[in-house]
Amino acid sequence: MNKQIIAAVLALPLAISSAFAQEAQSPTVKISGFGTGALTWTNTNDAEFGRPNQASGAKKSPRTGVDSNLGLQADVGVNSWLSFTGQGLVRRDAEDDFGAELMLAFAKARINDEISVRVGRTGLPAFMISDYRNVGYAHTFLRPPGEMYSQVPFDKLDGIDATWQRSFGDTTVTGQLAYGRSEGRLSGGVLKAEGKDVMALNVVAEHGPFTARFGRVDAKVSVKHSVGLTTLVGGLRNAGAALRQPQLIAMADQLDPTEKDASFTSFGLAMDWNNIVAQSEFAKRKTYTYVNDTTSWYVMGGYRYKKFLPYVIHGKLSIDGYPANVVPAGVPALAALRAGAASLPYTGIGQGEQSTTSLGVRWDFHSSAALKVQFDRVKPGVGSGLLLNAKPGFNRDVTVGAVAVDFLF
Repeated sequence: MNKQIIAAVLALPLAISSAFAQEAQSPTVKISGFGTGALTWTNTNDAEFGRPNQASGAKKSPRTGVDSNLGLQADVGVNSWLSFTGQGLVRRDAEDDFGAELMLAFAKARINDEISVRVGRTGLPAFMISDYRNVGYAHTFLRPPGEMYSQVPFDKLDGIDATWQRSFGDTTVTGQLAYGRSEGRLSGGVLKAEGKDVMALNVVAEHGPFTARFGRVDAKVSVKHSVGLTTLVGGLRNAGAALRQPQLIAMADQLDPTEKDASFTSFGLAMDWNNIVAQSEFAKRKTYTYVNDTTSWYVMGGYRYKKFLPYVIHGKLSIDGYPANVVPAGVPALAALRAGAASLPYTGIGQGEQSTTSLGVRWDFHSSAALKVQFDRVKPGVGSGLLLNAKPGFNRDVTVGAVAVDFLF
């Protein structure tokens, strides 16, 4: 997004505060920020390690772009029931360079002590840490596990949500219902995923040091501007019509990623008790297009000793199902179509199978800054897993190292 637009949006709270300066209750304005400065590297030049939706990643030479970002947020409270929030983020995402995005831009109305409504751009509550997934300082780990966080290409929602919160004794329950549309740029910045009629439910229960969460996202999803996929779908339809093979036309209709139903159901648990820190998420993705049905999960555990918190993570992504390849084998004229269909489950953002084991340590050397060091052992399943830009035939374990400083200001 244009940097001038983001600057204008972030300046909006200051303009609002001036407009309300004559009110009996003066608005409050808060400017805050967060960021991560990181170096990331691997032990190979035959494939690259990156975060979900990134166009390229790290190889043997350390790179700053994989895990680094910088965010600025402006919050203005107009009165006791109305507030505005804007957040801009600079990071390297679908394009192979740093760029600025408008992550949040919403108005919030407090209806009563239990209910509030937001209108505008908010975070999509697909995961346990959706509200602060870009704020590295808020996490124990250096980065969210890719096996889980690659499964939804959207991280923001344009629409409306309502939040209800109530305490039952020592337990606080928060429910959130959201509706709108979403858009995510995919690798290279040309491909684009669009979600229409996005409906999200997020329920969180907190009891002392324990947290439990359930989430569900449903949408009609489209993937646009994929030359390879468009060619494959068109080829299947043409071959089906020419050879009188109706199963090829049916397969093309199934693969066509235009406003197809998709869902993501997730569960999460977290604990911070007696210096023991644990967190886990489990999710199922289901779609009615070429995108795989998957199971993803991770478990993290650590122990806090003074200002140090060593931790271990294990995550896994498995394919549950994908459209059957009904292109007949042994027909030379259809060989390219059959090969193209066979590669779909292991090609693209969030496709493939992979597991990762990570060891890391967090050092809170300052009240608003933390140093993290993390090493990951990435084990692709078939092909290159979630690794990027791999050479043909690549299927080896990869070691990833990273050092980062997370900070708030």
